[in-house]
Amino acid sequence: LHTLSRGYRSGTRNKFSKYYRTKGMPGTSRYMATFKRGDYVDIVVDSSVQSGMPFSFYHGRTGIVFNVNRNALGVEVTKCIGNRQLRKRIHVNVAHLRKSRCNESFLKRVKENDQKKRDAKLQGLIAVVKRQPEGPKDMKIVKATEDDVVVLAPLPFIENHF
Repeated sequence: LHTLSRGYRSGTRNKFSKYYRTKGMPGTSRYMATFKRGDYVDIVVDSSVQSGMPFSFYHGRTGIVFNVNRNALGVEVTKCIGNRQLRKRIHVNVAHLRKSRCNESFLKRVKENDQKKRDAKLQGLIAVVKRQPEGPKDMKIVKATEDDVVVLAPLPFIENHF
């Protein structure tokens, strides 16, 4: 019989495996990316780099940079424990991080709204930048002659005593 091993990297056989033709060390462009405090980053563990590797729970999570070091970043990630959310602060090597695209559409919308406000101010109007829900569809009237209408009704129940 064997004992149950629960090491630091237990259960990561598929999670930390690299895809076909992506094995080996990461390219230099991975290390050239610039990160600033407040940036959103995705934690994606690269198993070929063991230094500064986060725990397997954080693989695939998105966090916010709170500290920048020489070759590591401090990332703040939320973790649900019981009935509450804790903000966990971990330091992760740059090889295990990539810039997140989670707030791209938000930043784009902010830019567009600011431009709308500037244009409206020049024209002396007030820009409406609040998003509105789509709402219900418009009404339609279906016209049909009495010949086209077929009334579907269930057959009358007839009790059989054989």
